[in-house]
Amino acid sequence: MLTTRDNRKNSKLWFWVTPVFAISIGVLYFIAGWLGGDRGFAIFGLTLMVAIAVAVLVLSRYSETVAGLLSRRDERINAMDATATNVAGMVVIGAVIIGFVVEISRGEDGMPYSMLGALGGVAYVAALIVLRPRK
Repeated sequence: MLTTRDNRKNSKLWFWVTPVFAISIGVLYFIAGWLGGDRGFAIFGLTLMVAIAVAVLVLSRYSETVAGLLSRRDERINAMDATATNVAGMVVIGAVIIGFVVEISRGEDGMPYSMLGALGGVAYVAALIVLRPRK
């Protein structure tokens, strides 16, 4: 059984996941840009992601929603996050389908879009298999 102290510790850990992840993505952008010879992208990508991480940390002091998304303690905000994630996923799926159809209509093979669609489909089925016993 988790104590209040354990909950606070987990909450503080969760709080840092998003900023650390954002900065990690920025480092990946920097490495990719640098290796690819695009120094401008390397510096811009890292700077942008560090700025986003800092903005999220600053906003968490003033916004209950941002703080809740970082700490993951509020069930209402977690439910909003899950719904927003579902909406974003549906938009991306729609864009992949439209991109595939446009590619095919232009006489292309549609391969990038079909691969993204297949990846999304496999991830969805895998999530159903993993989550079903838990719910």
